[in-house]
Parts: sequence; C-alpha cells; structure tokens
Amino acid sequence: MKSLVLLCTVGGSHQPIVTSIRELAPEFVCFLCTDRDPATGNPGSRVQVEGKGLVIKARHEDLKPTLPNIPEQTGLAEGSYEVRAVPADQLDGVVESALRAIGDLRRKFPNSDLVADYTGGTKTMTAGLAIAALESPDVALRLVTGARGDLLKVHDGTQSGATAVAEAIRLRRSMAPYVAAWAQFGYAAAAAGFRRISAPGDPVIRAEWQIARDTSIAFDAWDRFDHVSALSLLGIYRQRVGKQMGLLLTFLETLCLEDSDLRKEPARLLDLWLNAERRAQQGRFDDAVGRTYRLLEWTAQWLLRTRAGIHTADVPAEKAGEGVRLNPNRDGRLQAGLYSAWQLVACHVDGPAAAFAREQADPMLDHLKVRNASILAHGFTPIGATDWAGVHDWVERAFLPMLKQEVRSAGFRMDPPQLPQSPPWKDGSGGEP
Repeated sequence: MKSLVLLCTVGGSHQPIVTSIRELAPEFVCFLCTDRDPATGNPGSRVQVEGKGLVIKARHEDLKPTLPNIPEQTGLAEGSYEVRAVPADQLDGVVESALRAIGDLRRKFPNSDLVADYTGGTKTMTAGLAIAALESPDVALRLVTGARGDLLKVHDGTQSGATAVAEAIRLRRSMAPYVAAWAQFGYAAAAAGFRRISAPGDPVIRAEWQIARDTSIAFDAWDRFDHVSALSLLGIYRQRVGKQMGLLLTFLETLCLEDSDLRKEPARLLDLWLNAERRAQQGRFDDAVGRTYRLLEWTAQWLLRTRAGIHTADVPAEKAGEGVRLNPNRDGRLQAGLYSAWQLVACHVDGPAAAFAREQADPMLDHLKVRNASILAHGFTPIGATDWAGVHDWVERAFLPMLKQEVRSAGFRMDPPQLPQSPPWKDGSGGEP
C-alpha cells in the first residue's frame, strides 16, 4: 500500500484537520497557515500547529483555549510535518504557495499519494488550495463533512472525510484550450490536445471527452480533404450530433459519393471555397489565395469537361478559339492554363459561366497577379489581409453566384454551411459541456 502525504489549510475550525490526519494516517503533513496579521497584530493560524501549551479552543464560544496544537492532538512526530505561510486574503498568493508546496512534496515523496484537504482554512485559503489541486492531476481532493443541524457548521462528533469528486472539473479545465481552438478551425491542434488527455474514469465524462476528441479528428480529416475518413468517424456519432449537424453530414456524404455521381464534383468545388475561407480566418492568406486559384482553375476544367467534352490537359486543335493561347507539353498536346481555360469556356459553354468568362476576364487577371506574386507561386511577396479582402470580395460578388447556378444545374442544390467553430456535445445541442 502506498504511503500518503497530506496538504491542508489551517484557518478556521481545527476539527476537520484532526479528522483527516486521524483517518488517513499520513506519512507527512504540510500545513498551509497564515502569519500574524500585520494590521491588528493578532496571531495567524500557524499558532494552531506551532503554539505551545493550550492554544486551540475546543468550541468557538469557549472563552479560553483548552486544547494543544494539532500535531499534539494527532500524535504527529517532529519532522513529520511542516508549516508554510500563505496570505490570508490574497487568492493568487495562496494558489502560488499551494502549487509550490505540491511541487516540493512531489519531489520529496515521489512514490506517495498526495491528498489536498481544503476543509480547514479560510474561504480564500480553501479556494486557493482547491484551484491548485485542480491544476495538479495527481493530487486527490478531500473534504471533511458530517451532519448539519443548520447552515452554519457540521456538528462535532459527526465529521468524516470524503473524496471530493473533481474529475469533471479537471477534464473541462484540461479540455478548455482545445475547445477554444475550434473557434479558429484549429481541429488538428484540438485533436492532438485531446489525445494527450487520459481517458476519464466516469463513463458520462468520458463520453464528452471522446466525442470532442473524435469529432476534432474527423474535422481535421475533412479540413485536409480526407472526406472518407471524416465520414467514417462522424457517422459513429450520428445519433449524438445529427440534430445539430444534419446538413453538414448530408454535405459530407455527397463529398464521399462515387466519382460517377454528377453531384460529387460540384460539391467538392464549394467545399474548396469553404476551406479557403477557413485558411483566411486563421490568417493564412497565401494558403487561402492558393486554394482560390485552384478553385477557379478546377471550375473551368469541370465546365469544359462536362459541358463541352474538352480536357484542358489535351485540347484538340480545332477546339482552340481565336486568341486563346495554348501551350504544347513535351508530347505535343495542347494544354490550357487557368486563364486560357476560361477563354475556352467563353467559346464553348453557354449560360452564366460563359457570361462570367467574358465579363470578368480583366478583373480575373488582376487577381491572378496577386497569386502569381506570392511566395507559393512565382514570387516572394507574402499575401496580406488587404490582398485577400480584394480577392474574397470579387469571388463572393462575381464568381460564387455563377458557380452556384452551375452546380444547381448539375443536380447539386445544397448551399453547404461552413464547418463548426465549437464541438458538438451531449445531445447535439451544442455549447460547452
């Protein structure tokens, strides 16, 4: 059986501390006490540990002390305890002192269980020790309780120790930074963080951690265009998240259709734009513009292939329109880059796409210059927020309305939402656990 080290606050009734020491029989006790009050000169609570003779009142209403200090009452031997001074009403100071004590006790007693009893101190000392213990995963929280005849105190003689259940509090404190990562679509960071947290013992609490971990992994996969892996994980939690995320799951199922299904490719085009917007929200404007470039290119390729039977990697010479510049590859096949592909759209495709290709040729060239000057293309200039704002506004105003018309014509009529910025919890209603 492992030995035990007790960390406790001293500042009010002595009885809870005496109860804990007698019940636990610790190898070592660290008392957190207050020093003499600087304003009044009254002795602090350390007199209950270090005072000589009769220093403790058995009852609050007693006129004089009738009991010796706590070590004498509990039979603690010299060297089996220590006193550490903490400020009486300064929460930060109590937390700092308690954390320092926990670290020192861990090093001094590496093979012992560490228990923090917060029952015996002032309100500030109690709060400080509880906070420090909650930040220390291997410290067990304990309190002394008993029968209450009123709201003031536990009746003497009925006290007993109990473990304070703090697993849910600790879990949520540990999870908080990874939950916050969702606000910036930081699914990969969230997934890595949740993986580092040990599985909680309580099944209800474990379910919250598990769904947070697995949905983070799933949306990280989606963010990397691994739609199949995302669906395989989110599908497990359909009953839990379906109400909140039904439209997203339907969209994801479309992204995972067979390539022969005509709805899949237009869905992937819209998914690419949503991905670009997520990169911009993270401040990764070069990545956002790079994805937008690919969206423009892919859309032209999709339109030419599905509406005119033209593949931009091998354009028949007779399909090359007047003034369209096509570059032969090493095999002599004519290829169309992004801008040339849209010129071909203007020649061979009817409807909104052709109108866009004709009316937006010059603005498109201007925005392509931003991409070509970036370090991810042909230049060395980082793309900033202002550059992205110009590209984004043009896409939203001129390109997306056309694209949505064309994808509806192809049979995909959904207007997909952006990925979530907070994890789904419990019954799928959202919000923090």
